Amino acid sequence: MAMDVVDYEIFGNEMQYVEVELDPGEAAVGEAGVMMYMQAGIQMDTVFGDGAQQGGLFGKLMGAGKRLLTGESLFTTVFLNTATSKQRVAFAAPYPGKIVPMDLRALGGTLICQKDSFLCAAKGVSLGIALQKKLGAGLFGGEGFIMQKLDGDGMAFIHAGGTLMERTLAPGETLRVDTGCVVAYQPSVDFDIQYVGKIKSALFGGEGLFFATLRGPGKIWLQSLPLSRLANRIILSAPAAGGKSAEQGSMLGAAVIGGGLLGGLLGGESD
Repeated sequence: MAMDVVDYEIFGNEMQYVEVELDPGEAAVGEAGVMMYMQAGIQMDTVFGDGAQQGGLFGKLMGAGKRLLTGESLFTTVFLNTATSKQRVAFAAPYPGKIVPMDLRALGGTLICQKDSFLCAAKGVSLGIALQKKLGAGLFGGEGFIMQKLDGDGMAFIHAGGTLMERTLAPGETLRVDTGCVVAYQPSVDFDIQYVGKIKSALFGGEGLFFATLRGPGKIWLQSLPLSRLANRIILSAPAAGGKSAEQGSMLGAAVIGGGLLGGLLGGESD
């Protein structure tokens, strides 16, 4: 399918959004629920799969099935410029981090990325699945056997949590990474899993049992704040989970009853 060539601009620092400019007849495909705003000449349509599948009902079902396997919604939204002038549509990041523009033509036509990183793309970019060939990577890689594969020669935009690191690995160069910090990599990069090596480190080091090993050649993109890590901290701090907020509430309650204890606590905090 022919790719639409789109212009774009990324705004913001910690909470970014990307504004895509569409010529008449051009379209962009966005993940469900990421649209921020669009101009009046943009027509929005929800479709099965990625909107790039052809072949009638069977093709659409195949596209939707691939997205279901990667844990995404069965639907994507296509934003088509039906006006006679340029129109703009914007897509927002779901949590703090960086939006990364990916020129698939310059990257060789294919990019492997984590399942929840895709944000939007020019119409024509195909959203598929990439199966991990190694058992260890599939079972312990943090993303399972199935990752997302972007194919085409147009622009795609993915989201990384926290601060982004982009690096080009030389042939044979290896980097060990926390499994949740891998955002994307080129197909030429070998992805595998390595045991941390020591029982004490595995149990008490806080980094888990396994590292992801990325071996060049090829480009890799890493994130400093995986969504799973952010969600885990929020849950641990929630009162319902017995987190810090609950502990602080219990202490305050006891202080109110104790009278003198409240003064002691307040005095200690002011110090």
